[in-house]
Amino acid sequence: MLPFDNAYKEADDFGYRIARNQQLLLKEESYLDKIVDPAAGSYYIENLTDEIAKGAWEHFLKVEQAGGMCKALHAGLVQDEVEATAHQRDLDIATRKTTILGTNQYPNLLEKMGDKVESGERKAESGKCCCCCEKGDEVRVLKPYRGAEAFEELRMQTERNAHRPKIFLLTYGNLAMRKARAGFATNFFGVAGYEIIDNPGFATPDEGAKAALESGADVVVLCSSDDEYAELTEPVCKALKGKVKSLVLAGFPKEMVETYKGYGIDEFIHVKTNVLESLTNFQKLLL
Repeated sequence: MLPFDNAYKEADDFGYRIARNQQLLLKEESYLDKIVDPAAGSYYIENLTDEIAKGAWEHFLKVEQAGGMCKALHAGLVQDEVEATAHQRDLDIATRKTTILGTNQYPNLLEKMGDKVESGERKAESGKCCCCCEKGDEVRVLKPYRGAEAFEELRMQTERNAHRPKIFLLTYGNLAMRKARAGFATNFFGVAGYEIIDNPGFATPDEGAKAALESGADVVVLCSSDDEYAELTEPVCKALKGKVKSLVLAGFPKEMVETYKGYGIDEFIHVKTNVLESLTNFQKLLL
């Protein structure tokens, strides 16, 4: 198991220690060293293994039908298949269907990584096939892939910039809903390395708008319940429109979206949002 920091620097003692500890935890707390085959009889493992075998066989037959690996490589069949899989994984990570802990979900808001990165960007180039092709023949090679790279670059852009954007969470109304949506917004903007200004809640929309202005925030995120957005959104937008760079609403009250846009809401963030795409647009606006 490779250390977590192996991708962007020469791993240090801490990285190796964490990698070792994962295996020690499996040994000591799951007792994987006490039985011959920990996965024996597990429906999940058996079913997954069967699916992998069937999928691998289908790909093998497809390559054979294309004339073998060499012809499939020169035709780009193998590369297209791998790139299609990578594209789907990128989409799943961008929408947080797949979670990379600390990267696209639940970031450490105080962490800095700029002073740790040592390796440069890796680029794909054309290369020679070394199996059975004629000398000098070239094939399209695949780019080394890590799903976390796009989110890491967002955070690096923020760190390299002289101004760290401030996100003000204007929390109002129902305690459970405002805390849930404030937590969602913290994770959403935190993965880009923005400064998050959370609040215990405001008694009135005007009080929240005043605090937002005094904070010097670049973006104000409204965090409340769908019902209470009806009384919160219009006065806050009137007070802040043109005085902050963007007004955002946490959630997607479908019936009121156009109305809230008319008040001045620029963006809605919710579980179906493409986080990477949205944050890329915020980078262009804020940095």
